[in-house]
Amino acid sequence: MNDVEKLEIERACERLVTAYCHYVDHGEAARIAELFTEDGVWAGPGTKMTGRAELGAGFGQRQAQKERMSRHVCNNFLCEVEDADHATGVVYLTLYRHDGDADRKLSPLEGPELVGEYRDRFVRTPEGWRIADRRISVTFMRGAA
Repeated sequence: MNDVEKLEIERACERLVTAYCHYVDHGEAARIAELFTEDGVWAGPGTKMTGRAELGAGFGQRQAQKERMSRHVCNNFLCEVEDADHATGVVYLTLYRHDGDADRKLSPLEGPELVGEYRDRFVRTPEGWRIADRRISVTFMRGAA
């Protein structure tokens, strides 16, 4: 595999990370299931969803929370291409969110809700690159003791 092929894979995986953030922050969270493989897994503290149906339902609940405004700020994306069909990635997450009037255009800035990392496993499928496994770990959380 040459450097250009590796860069193409890295970019495809980075687009998945960016699309995830955009969908959840802009009222399309149920679409997140499309970014995963059919048997994809999303896991975080106290929560695990497996498969597109469960992911669609879980993120559909998030989409229904019209009072929640959020911004998932992901940076420092590091992708390791394993081969032509497999890659892993880690990206830092800073999450801002606020619950208020569903019709508001602006929320107060109280600092981030949490800072952590998403650790992803990506695979190439007939549909293109997809997330096979996403794990969130939290390092800093507002109100943590």
